Amino acid sequence: MSEKLSVNAIHNGTVIDHIVAGQATKIIRLLALINNRNQMTIGLNLTSGSQQLKDLIKLEQCQLSEKDLQQIAVFAPGATVNTIQDYKVTNKLKLTLPEQVADIFICPNKNCISHSEKTTKLFYIKEQNRNVGLQCKYCQQIFLRDEMLLTIR
Repeated sequence: MSEKLSVNAIHNGTVIDHIVAGQATKIIRLLALINNRNQMTIGLNLTSGSQQLKDLIKLEQCQLSEKDLQQIAVFAPGATVNTIQDYKVTNKLKLTLPEQVADIFICPNKNCISHSEKTTKLFYIKEQNRNVGLQCKYCQQIFLRDEMLLTIR
C-alpha cells in the first residue's frame, strides 16, 4: 500500500514551480525569503512529469516584483510562476532569462574594478550549451552562474 502526501493549497500568494532541482535554496537566499514571516512551503527534489526532478516554492501572502522574477529566472529559466487568489491560479508566467541582472552577484575576479569602486554590479547573461554564464560589465570576464557569489539583501 502506498501513501501519497500532499501540500495544502495556498489562499493568496505565489507558487514557483518547475525549478531545476537544487536551485530553490538559492532563490530563497536571493530573495531573502527566510526573513519573511509569511507561510512558505518548499519542495526539494520532487518527481516531475516534464523533468527528472524539480524544486517548488509556495509563498502565502507574497507577490513578486518584476525585478524578483528576473532574478529568479537566472536560477530557474523555464520555471512557472503562478499567482494565486482565493485558491485559484489567476496568472501563469513561464520565466525566461533576462538580458542582464544588476546587484545580485559579486564578480569573482578579485582584480575587477567593481571591488574597489562603488558601482552597480551589472552582468550580461550569456547562455551557452544550457549553462547560464554571466559577463561582468567592467572586467568583461564570463563566469558560470554556479561560480558567482550572491549579494545579500
